[in-house]
Amino acid sequence: MDVLTLSRIQFAATVSFHYIYPPLSIGLGVALVIMEALWLKTGNPLYHQMARFWTRIFALTFALGVATGIVMEFEFGTNWAAYSRFVGDVFGSALAAEGIFAFFLESGFLAVLLFGWDKVSRKMHFFSTCMVCLGAHFSAIWIVVANSWMQTPAGYHIVETPRGPRAEITDFWAMVFNPSSVERLFHVLCGCWQAGAFLVVSVAAWYLLKNRHVDFAKASMRVGLSIGLVASVLSLVSGHESAQGVAKHQPAKLAAFEGLYETTTNAPLVLFGWVDAKNERVIGPKIPGLLSYLTHGDVNKPVTGLREFPPEDRPPVQRVFQLYRLMVGIGLAMIAVSVIGSFLCWRGILFRHRWMLWALVFSVLGPQIANQAGWFAAEMGRQPWIVYGLMRTSEGLSANLSANAVLGSLILFTLIYLLLFAVFVYLLNDKIQHGPDAADLVPSGKLALPRRQ
Repeated sequence: MDVLTLSRIQFAATVSFHYIYPPLSIGLGVALVIMEALWLKTGNPLYHQMARFWTRIFALTFALGVATGIVMEFEFGTNWAAYSRFVGDVFGSALAAEGIFAFFLESGFLAVLLFGWDKVSRKMHFFSTCMVCLGAHFSAIWIVVANSWMQTPAGYHIVETPRGPRAEITDFWAMVFNPSSVERLFHVLCGCWQAGAFLVVSVAAWYLLKNRHVDFAKASMRVGLSIGLVASVLSLVSGHESAQGVAKHQPAKLAAFEGLYETTTNAPLVLFGWVDAKNERVIGPKIPGLLSYLTHGDVNKPVTGLREFPPEDRPPVQRVFQLYRLMVGIGLAMIAVSVIGSFLCWRGILFRHRWMLWALVFSVLGPQIANQAGWFAAEMGRQPWIVYGLMRTSEGLSANLSANAVLGSLILFTLIYLLLFAVFVYLLNDKIQHGPDAADLVPSGKLALPRRQ
């Protein structure tokens, strides 16, 4: 394989491994805030036990997220130097904002969250939990802003330099609120909330199946399913809004999502199928007019097809088409699981339905697969552009880069990341098998420093 293909595979592998952990941290952060708020409000020691147990899981995901994310920063310089020079002013601002508003906030209160249970007042600890959760969300905000600028550039101008053109910011807030940033951020956060929620649900369902920590599991299940249900429904809404934005600003990507070659009114929505690229058609069941209606709210309005773009400017249709349907299919399945699980849970009969508990155990995989498929579809759908309409992916490579060097580092990184993933699974399983500590189930008001409110 050539340098371009290997570099793309390397960065995709690095990002994919890394993206397992931040969604879990963000989603678990929300769950921790809710659990600790319930403890403060009710004084029920069960919520204190829940908060402490899931804080340990949060710490594990946070640590792996930091460890796996470092490599990406170096890859911008080693593999994508031309791209880094072109977007340095834009990305530098976004990443600096992440460091100031996200990393320092999150890490500054993390020690209090992890080790301050018996050292600070309950309200101070709750405040620290909220700040860590907020910091995790700020991190997502600035990363999505930077990525969205690559999809829909705004608030910049091109400056010619001795080393080539460079994008420089002319309006910081126009860059931040570029045409796709808000809707994409909302959709990403919904996926993160689902990832954390269904981890809670999965572990709780496992405990119920094994008849262990039953009260803890039931309470965790209620919190997890509540977050999961809300996030799953909002994910459908935000996904629809994001797709409408794609239709407006990146019509070639939407056409690849839907395998649509001919610009047409009453455009059909393909439920599933196979793209026949040679004959430029999709084989599969279709609902006439639904794509036009979902895109424009009017079946008589046209949806742009791929034939409007030169072949060299079209995304890889087959992969984008299938990945997009994988994301949507899992998203709809998560809504169904959330609704059924919530109905059975709040009626108090969930533990009687072992088939549903097993479905909830494996539900933890759904958001992870959907998140990965969605990101792959979004990034492949932007091709052949690394910055949409401004720089092609092939133009962003470093000048002095050999295929052998990239292949060697790809193999090395893959082995290291697989090892880190194995460590993560081992430690996560160890914490789950150990379960919540009985010592954390203390009577209300019996913690250290009880009067510091």
